[in-house]
Amino acid sequence: MTAAPATQFFRGRDGVRLAYRETGSGRPLVLLHGFFTTGSRAWVSSGHAALLAAHGHRVVMVDLRAHGDSAKLHSGWAYPPDVLADDLLALVQHLRLDDYDLAGYSLGARTVISALTHGATPRRAVVGGAGFEQLMHAAGAGDRFRHVLDNLGRHAWGSRDWLLEGFLKKVGGDPVALLRVLDTPADIPRAAIADIRVPMLVVEGSEDDPESGRRLAELLPDARFVQVPGDHFGASGAPELAAAMVEFLA
Repeated sequence: MTAAPATQFFRGRDGVRLAYRETGSGRPLVLLHGFFTTGSRAWVSSGHAALLAAHGHRVVMVDLRAHGDSAKLHSGWAYPPDVLADDLLALVQHLRLDDYDLAGYSLGARTVISALTHGATPRRAVVGGAGFEQLMHAAGAGDRFRHVLDNLGRHAWGSRDWLLEGFLKKVGGDPVALLRVLDTPADIPRAAIADIRVPMLVVEGSEDDPESGRRLAELLPDARFVQVPGDHFGASGAPELAAAMVEFLA
């Protein structure tokens, strides 16, 4: 496994200590991972960060709140609606970025869309594994993960939920903090999505829900849709994902 870059820290707007890592030099590209995983697992271990850095990007990989080396608080005050988007805006301010690109997968993609509706101004953005309906309707989003977290130790051996629980243990996930995160997404109005003017690449796995990605790309004023191999989890590590990002951001 490729060694992760050194961990650095910044503070969210509420003072919570959050982690990020950097590799490469050039144009800043902030990357947001999906639920359960971490910045280094999603972007370094997959090889995506190395490829993006080789193509002239200063790659900044965040550990979302309650994930990886970021604070895993249990108190409700640390998880208000859309706090992950607030954290992203705090990182942009911390790094003094005024000309940068932005990308996220799954929960990270939802956070990108939310941040764009809350004032983020990247030159371009990439979203992968973002369910169109789940963007507009937060209730029910993440039900699979909630089921896993609510039934730890009771999943059938070899099942997808059993594998997810194993991955949770491998990355040192905190079930209580992660359940809090599932309550933070807020509905994103269709009109707000349709008003996003940032050029965007929408990526979806061929075995996930490609129609969802197409619908999102059609709603956005300036978007391109790309399909890559794999289901929701497999597509996140597919080499084709990073290749599509490199081409789009060039």
